[in-house]
Amino acid sequence: MKRRPYFLIFALIFGYAFFYVPIASMIFYSFNKSRLATVWGGFSTEWYGKLLDNQQVLDAAWLSLRIAFVSATVATILGTMAGMALARFARFRGRTLFSGLVSAPLVMPEVITGISLVLFFIALNGMIGWPTRGFTTITLAHITFSLSYVTVVVQSRLASMDRAVEEAAMDLGSKPLRVLFDVTLPIIAPAIIAGWLLSFTLSLDDVVITAFTNGPGSTTLPLYIFSKVRLGVTPDMNALATIIVVLVGSGVAIAGWIMHRADKKRERDVQMAIAANK
Repeated sequence: MKRRPYFLIFALIFGYAFFYVPIASMIFYSFNKSRLATVWGGFSTEWYGKLLDNQQVLDAAWLSLRIAFVSATVATILGTMAGMALARFARFRGRTLFSGLVSAPLVMPEVITGISLVLFFIALNGMIGWPTRGFTTITLAHITFSLSYVTVVVQSRLASMDRAVEEAAMDLGSKPLRVLFDVTLPIIAPAIIAGWLLSFTLSLDDVVITAFTNGPGSTTLPLYIFSKVRLGVTPDMNALATIIVVLVGSGVAIAGWIMHRADKKRERDVQMAIAANK
């Protein structure tokens, strides 16, 4: 009889508790009526109402969402192109340099990235008067580090993809561009969606690089939360963090459901095609 791995079970429980108990505690105290964040004063939802009346929070949240959406979309397009180039073309002039430039933001400390970007933007603004630090510079900075993550995800998916499907499509008369849009992109769509979600989350969460590249009137939600928490955690910050957790969790769950349905549909289509050829 095999002995139960009690140590592994305990380690698993401890690991999950270490990550999720603080989040659960934050959500619990977001409904605290007391002004003291860790002293329970009764159930109340007044802090959520006060957030909706706080124009500074709404402006910061809207700015963060716009930056995250634009940067994630552009990073997904560029990262997908870079991933396809690295996965499909084994040898081309400058491949090593290109691969290193794409991967550099993954290992570069964010402080170094932030300093280099702000110096670049200042120099560029001095030469041509563009860009003024704010929405544009933050978005460009987020694209810089987000596209690396998309590249890694897409490249790994393409590396494990069966190229016989593409070859079969070309044997049937499809042009390379048609194969790209009708075969390759639908197959790697889950990886592209995962890269977009990862980029969106990283942009929405970033503090260090944003702190270097923001300007007057361009305070994002993470910067606003960071500045408030430095003075002490308050129930309204718990409520704000709870809303972010719920929104991000819902987005991930919906995306997972969509990708699961797409995988099931693709499996049914393959089975139908096999049955039709018998």
